[in-house]
Formats: sequence, C-alpha cells, structure tokens
Amino acid sequence: MHDIRAIRDNPAAFDAALSRRGVAASSSDILAIDGERRAAIQAAEAAQAEANKAAKEVGAAKGRGDEAEFERLRALVGAKKSEIAELNDKAKELDVQLNDLLMGIPNLPYDDVPNGEDEDDNVEIRRHGNPRNFDFDPVEHYEIAGVQDGMDFETAAKLSGSRFVLLSGAVARLHRALAQFMLDTHVEENGLSETITPVLVREDMMYGTGQLPKFGEDSYQTTNGWWLIPTAEVTLTNIVNGSTVEESYLPRRYVAHTQCFRSEAGSAGRDTSGMLRQHQFEKVEMVTVCHPEQSEAEHERMTKCAEGILEKLELPYRTVVLCTGDMGAGARRTHDIEVWLPGQNTYREISSVSTCGDYQARRMNARFKPSEGGKPEFLHTLNGSGLAVGRALISVLENGQQADGSVDLPSALYPYLRGKTRITAEGALE
Repeated sequence: MHDIRAIRDNPAAFDAALSRRGVAASSSDILAIDGERRAAIQAAEAAQAEANKAAKEVGAAKGRGDEAEFERLRALVGAKKSEIAELNDKAKELDVQLNDLLMGIPNLPYDDVPNGEDEDDNVEIRRHGNPRNFDFDPVEHYEIAGVQDGMDFETAAKLSGSRFVLLSGAVARLHRALAQFMLDTHVEENGLSETITPVLVREDMMYGTGQLPKFGEDSYQTTNGWWLIPTAEVTLTNIVNGSTVEESYLPRRYVAHTQCFRSEAGSAGRDTSGMLRQHQFEKVEMVTVCHPEQSEAEHERMTKCAEGILEKLELPYRTVVLCTGDMGAGARRTHDIEVWLPGQNTYREISSVSTCGDYQARRMNARFKPSEGGKPEFLHTLNGSGLAVGRALISVLENGQQADGSVDLPSALYPYLRGKTRITAEGALE
C-alpha cells in the first residue's frame, strides 16, 4: 500500500510513476477523498472542543441560577455530541474508501526499471552457460520416451481435470530429489531458515502480500473462507504481519517448500501441453524481511541464490529485469531467471525475484524499532522462487535427454538419487 503523505507531498511524481505502469489511477482522486476525510476529522475535533467548553460552562450557569443559559448550554452539548458522531462516522467511511482505493493500486517501479508494455520489452542483464548442441531434434519433456510412463496427464485429468499431472516412478523420484536439493542448498550454503508453513490462509493474509483485492480470480478460496496459497510468499512474508520487531531481528531470510495453487484465470489457452502451467505445483520459495537500507543488496543476493541452483544443475539460463508493463503489482523491481528449454528452443521463466520496498509492510502493518531510538519504521520485503520445482524438472529432463529416449541427470542430484545417474529409455533409474 502507498504512503498517503508521500502522495500529498509529491502527487506529480506519484502519477508519473503509475503512468509508467500504464495505470490510470490519479492522485487527484486519492487526495480528494483524503481531503474530505481530513476535513471531517478536523470538524469533529473542533466540535469536540466546543462541546468540552460548553460542558464546563454548564455547571457555572447552574450555579448562577441562570436556567435559560443552563438549558441552552446543555442543548448545545447534546447537539455537538450528535454532530461529532456523524463527523466521525463520515471520517471512518472515507477512511475505508481511501484504504480500498490505495489497496488496489500497484507498487511504484524504481527509476531504473525499464519502461515497456510486455515481456518483449524486458532487458537481459546476464547469461550463463551455452545451450547444448544436439545431434538429434530435441523434444519437449512429456515426449521423451523414458519420461512418458512417469508423467500421466490422462489419469490426472480423470481425477481432477485439465492442468494437473500424476507423476510416478523415476520422474516422481527426480521431482522429490530436486526439491530436497534446493532446500539443502539454500539452508546449508545460502543461510536461509527452513520453514514449514500452512497452505491455507485467512483472507487478510492474501491482502497483506497483495494477492487481494485485485487478483482473487487467480487463486482458489474454500467454502469456509480460507484461501489456498498461490506461493509461500504469502505465508512467509506474513510472519511479521501486525508485528513491530527489533532492528537486531533483521534481516530474516526464510525458505519453504510447499504445494502452490493457481487458477491460471489470466492465462487461458497458454501452455496447455505438459507441466509448464499447472493448477497445483510445488515451489521452493525464498522470502527476506529486512531493514530498508539492506533491500537493494538483498535483491541481488536472492537473485544469485536462485541462479546458483541452476548453475549446480548445469542448466543454461539468462536473467532479465522486467519492464514496467510486465512486472507484478507488488514489485518495485523484478528479476526473472529464464532457463533454456531445448524442446521449445527458447528460454522460459523458472524464477521471479522481486523487491517490494515497504509496499507489503504497509499493507501488513509490519515495522521495526530502530536500534538508536525513534519511531518504528516500516520493513522492506522481498520474495523469489528458488526454484519452481516442476519447471526445474522440465528443464533437467529436456536438457539431459538423449537420442534413445533416456535422460542423463546432473551430478548435483546423484546423492539425492542414491547414486543413480540417468533415467533409461524404459523409464527406470539407474
């Protein structure tokens, strides 16, 4: 959420930043409601002062025996109480309107974020590894002979409908190994704190990280009001919801492996084949809660953590900074890491690492106490995939595929597969 004082101080800068995102919201609409709200509060305070003054004079009038003045003052006090109640109710209604309006406005991009409308305007900032030269035409993950029996979309559709998959055998084992490898790397080498979180959350937690109110159609809600998390960003970030922590508590770096659920309402018709875009999937998520002065360095650190997983898996990738039109609503800057998929002959997103500034912290009312004293300040939050497990599975399978339908696996996974190094063309680990 946005700081209303910053909008008051520089409405032109606020409008200019939003216009870079193609958002029509205007500071004039916000400030009109804010002005009316502040006027109601000031009027209520003035009426309260008049009521207090009249209340003090009531006793004096009674003592003087001035019955007419006594009745006038008593009536004035009663009228002022009614006026104050009406003004307070009006201020509360306007406060709700203002809060709802601010809640629906996306974060402001940092100045260094490139302008643009969509993914075609994203800017590559680095690349690692070279795509493998195949002596045959590589296929997509679900077409590899050794994978087909272990990746069952037909049975999953019978069970749950489209955009689900049933993994079994070597493919299921590889999927599990990838998640464990990611967790161990982030905990043992990157210093993140492993966390197990719920996957069902209250509605206000979804508001806290910005999935609501605008993007409810992309998530699933149960009949009793819980929401299924679209990512562990929701649970990990909301650990500090409503809290004021000591500065010494910061930074806090979390990692969690969870099931994630997305309706994919905004992606109808996209990536309908294979595992690229599923309603249910697993992700290893990183979240950092930190001091504002740490967030810039932390964004680069988290990006390196995600890139490091791909490097250990010997997978070519590139890192891009998203343009203003392709960036998520809660982010001020986002790095997308895209892994090479030879079956599609292109790079595809496998991680988004975003810095959100104090946008989520304001929505959650999450603050810290400066160690040198002074008023509590809002925290900064960051989140990123480290990585999407299903997409890592896809990339390992496609990059390791062989002409006979077998798959050679990255050496980093050997310990997690008890020394197994490949999936045979018949679908067995050996």
